[in-house]
Amino acid sequence: MLKKIECFIQPLKLDSLKDALIDAGVEGITISEVSGFGRQRGYAQGEKPNRNVKFLPKVKLEIVVDEEILDDVTKTIVKLAATGKFGSGKIFILPVEDAIRIRTKESGISAIT
Repeated sequence: MLKKIECFIQPLKLDSLKDALIDAGVEGITISEVSGFGRQRGYAQGEKPNRNVKFLPKVKLEIVVDEEILDDVTKTIVKLAATGKFGSGKIFILPVEDAIRIRTKESGISAIT
């Protein structure tokens, strides 16, 4: 079964993570520059959040993988995206019903490998 990983990470972690994900068997990654906030409302550790929300820059990665490598890929993300501080990011895992390569009409796992 295919799984989609959506993760939000600190921009400075992207280069090392990209290379490690390729080594872990990821065939493709879509990246978007986004901004947002979480529980801390965009404030640094130790600052007191208030009603004024600060949107912080993040990078969103979208990755579709075979569930056979899902655990390795998520462990790689957790290990390399960690900063030890608030705002390191989040990972969301969603089921993918199917994938179709438009050019060849391949579907399923062969569409992403």
